[in-house]
Amino acid sequence: MSDISPLFLLTLLPLLAAGFIMLGANARLTARVSSVILFVLTCVLIFKYDRVAGDFQFVGGWTVSEAMGLSLLFGADGLSLAMLFLASIVTVAAVWVIPPIKDRQNLFYACILLISTGVVGAFASLDVLFFYAFHEVALIPTFLLIGIWGSGDRQAAAWKATIYLGLGSFVLLLGIIGLYSAMPVGIRSFDLRVIQEAAAAGVLKPDDWVYLLLLFGFGTLVSLFPFHSWAPQAYASAPTPAAMLHAGVLKKFGAYGLLRLVLPVFPEAMATYANLLLVLLVGNLLVIGLVTISQKRLDWTLGYSSVMHMGYIFLGFAALNELSLSGAGLLMVAHGLSIAALFALSGAIREKTGTLDYSELGGLARVAPKLGLLFGFAVMASIGLPGFANFPGELLVFFGAFSSPIATPAILGLSNFQWATVVAVWGVVISAVYMLRAYRKVFFGTMPDRWASLTDVDTLTRYAVVLLIIAMLVIGFYPQPILELITPSLLP
Repeated sequence: MSDISPLFLLTLLPLLAAGFIMLGANARLTARVSSVILFVLTCVLIFKYDRVAGDFQFVGGWTVSEAMGLSLLFGADGLSLAMLFLASIVTVAAVWVIPPIKDRQNLFYACILLISTGVVGAFASLDVLFFYAFHEVALIPTFLLIGIWGSGDRQAAAWKATIYLGLGSFVLLLGIIGLYSAMPVGIRSFDLRVIQEAAAAGVLKPDDWVYLLLLFGFGTLVSLFPFHSWAPQAYASAPTPAAMLHAGVLKKFGAYGLLRLVLPVFPEAMATYANLLLVLLVGNLLVIGLVTISQKRLDWTLGYSSVMHMGYIFLGFAALNELSLSGAGLLMVAHGLSIAALFALSGAIREKTGTLDYSELGGLARVAPKLGLLFGFAVMASIGLPGFANFPGELLVFFGAFSSPIATPAILGLSNFQWATVVAVWGVVISAVYMLRAYRKVFFGTMPDRWASLTDVDTLTRYAVVLLIIAMLVIGFYPQPILELITPSLLP
């Protein structure tokens, strides 16, 4: 195959922009223009996608090794396009909120665009090995951004994230090799379509240990409890656009991999080990939720919040029915939009005040009403208020999990999945407590005198966050189009 896929060009765009910036082009202008073009082209592909035909479209690429079944292959179905939409819109917002960079500005912008290259390439890849490789590409600039331009104990945060994610990626690679080795010799391939067809035909039957490797590999990248501790510190220390892209988009790589690669190949193993995953995701929802309440800084609250909300996606994945899987796919997009908006506004607060400690803030709504209003919208979206994208996603997960077809016999009148759903609903209450507490601590109450001359949020940041909020509201009020895009990709 030698056709050039438009998805290859989509992946190439931020990479070329990063290259031009490193060669001396105007960093801010090049990054902003390329991010807008990326978003527009992604929307064009979504509109051109034939929903009636479904399946993978815009397929093209080049054979790397015919003997190994390895190809640089691009293609997208509904789920891929939904994730590409998330990647492109967050890239626009992240690039446009970048404050003036005093040191190595070109390298900073190039790193942001390289993260975008990695996530776009991963979501557009049909070859599992290149899918993995694009994710690794995105991790390198993330490490540089935290280590060079981060705040707080940035060196420790950068190394901790690198070690955790490196180990998770190593475990994931072992799982991919195990999956490849389990395929019959005559059809061995890294092509995702071949793997799915072999699983559907019953000729691909990997051992359960391969499932566990993939689960814990992808799970570490999504901050599955208890392999989560890298995430809050990394997000708290990362520069604002890096936190937006990693927490909002790159973190969804693991959840996307579970839905794309694990779900069609391991339905029996998923049922066998359902209780194990339920225990771990309850840790995300309950333990991390309670830890989040105790945080004394806004950036750490948002970091732990991001970890906690992954529990809902894991619950949707584990329940194995159409409602729960559709909810998990929708939540991936919804959470990416809301957490990116929150980190953008958190970064704006840090730029203006120099702190995110609750004890030093308060009453900012008096001097920065637009900032307070936007933060309020993002908070309401995060806690799943009706009208925002998170609400239909969580609702689908709850209904799907409560009626899971793999539920075990009842304990005290409820099955294992029903008990997990009860915890998940309680998690909504917990998230409301810590997010509303954060909102009150920062924007209401007594304002320290030194913030009296504070200015409101700048125009570019305001427009970038408004773009994310509009997307959340559109999906929240009318989720059918994106559900119709995502759901067929998740069904057998």
